[in-house]
Order: sequence, then C-alpha cells, then structure tokens
Amino acid sequence: MNQLFPIFMFLSIGSVALFSFVAVAAWSDARRKEREAYYKSETLKKLAETQGAGGNAALEFLREQEKIGERRRREGLRLGGLITSVVGIALMILLRALAQDPSAGVPAGVFLVGLIPLLVGIALLAYSYLLVPKE
Repeated sequence: MNQLFPIFMFLSIGSVALFSFVAVAAWSDARRKEREAYYKSETLKKLAETQGAGGNAALEFLREQEKIGERRRREGLRLGGLITSVVGIALMILLRALAQDPSAGVPAGVFLVGLIPLLVGIALLAYSYLLVPKE
C-alpha cells in the first residue's frame, strides 16, 4: 500500500497541473483572438473614415484577408492529406513486416488496415485539388 501512494500522488498532481495549464492556454488564446479582432476592426474603421478612396481600401483589405484565409485552408487540407497518406503507407509497411514474422502471430492480410488512413489522405488531397472553390 505504501508503494502505491507516491505514484498516486504523482499522477494526481500531474493531472491537476496538466488541466490547469490547458485551461490557462485556452483562455490566453481566446484573449489573443479577441485582441486581434478588435485591432482589425479599428483598422478597418480608420480606413473607412479616411477621405477619398478609403472605403475602397477597406474593401480591398477585407478581400485580401479572405484570399489569404482561403489559401491557408487549402494548404492545410493538402498537408493533412499528405501526412495521412504517408501514415497509411508506413502502417502498411509495418504491419506487412509483422505479418511475415511467424512468431508474431499476426494474420497475413492485416497490412490492408493501412489502406484506411491511406484512402482518407487521398480523399483529402483529391478534395483540396479538385473540389475546393478556386479564387
């Protein structure tokens, strides 16, 4: 019983520390996003208030920000698809090597499980290249 107490204390304190850190990180991230939105809205207000082509500059700024956001989303989809495909291939190789070892007791066709992440990655890549609306 005395041998389990230090482990229990370590795990208890560790879990409290971990969840406290996650809470503070989420709170600070929300504050950062709120600040960014505030500064962006203030910048747009000042652009719109300027004389002449200020309204056009504000609209152009919004359009440019939207284009940048769309490009980042497409690149994220492509990166996610590539990583998922590579994980599927690596999983197939690993499971194929395990299936060839008779002492492992792994069925022969188990490496086909790697097709699941591989096909998900291919679907993400196909979507990002073929179906995502272009600029």
